Amino acid sequence: MKVILLQDVKGQGKKGDVLDVNDGFARNYLVKKGYAEVATAAKLNDMKMKKESNDFHKAEELAATKALAAEIKGKTFEVKIRAGLKGKVYGAVTAQNIADALSAAGYDIDKKKIVLDQPIKLIGDYPIDIKFMEGVQTKIIISVVAAE
Repeated sequence: MKVILLQDVKGQGKKGDVLDVNDGFARNYLVKKGYAEVATAAKLNDMKMKKESNDFHKAEELAATKALAAEIKGKTFEVKIRAGLKGKVYGAVTAQNIADALSAAGYDIDKKKIVLDQPIKLIGDYPIDIKFMEGVQTKIIISVVAAE
């Protein structure tokens, strides 16, 4: 009997998998407990259409993310922060400060996507990596200047 898993089942498969299992196991365990449903032609077609839709939306999101990464690649963004006479900042420039500078320039990028090895504590220009998703990353330059 063919069934479609509605949730992950240990030893059988992941949610959305189509399995060919014994009739008794399917009726008495998988379907009865709500782990699976009987795979009819209509349900298989519906599942196929949902998968195609998901793939399409993921491809669109990937294209938009790549376009954004290409657009900001190599651009310089300015972060103003209080600093002492010798160029040492009070506190540090964090990913949140960089995200705020990007937001002020019109780019809405989450601070979790900004990769900082360590907080910036001196005035100057620093190359910063931004990892949007797996396989899509770019470099920008952050110019840390003293606020007046």
